[in-house]
Amino acid sequence: MALNTQTEELTEYLMSPDEVRQHLGISRTYTFRLLTTGAIPCVRIGRLRKVRRSDLEKFIEARLEHEEQADDE
Repeated sequence: MALNTQTEELTEYLMSPDEVRQHLGISRTYTFRLLTTGAIPCVRIGRLRKVRRSDLEKFIEARLEHEEQADDE
């Protein structure tokens, strides 16, 4: 049972592009542009693209920090 708990802790939820789109409130086209350019890292599984929640959070945090620095000037 302890092994399953460790595995669950190490396994991170992978979001679909549609979930990313909804989370960011952006269009499907722009979502795929961000994924294909690598702005948001994704994992390809066959034809599917999946995004780690932590990568999406890093993308958001990077934009927030940039905006905060611009406000300081």
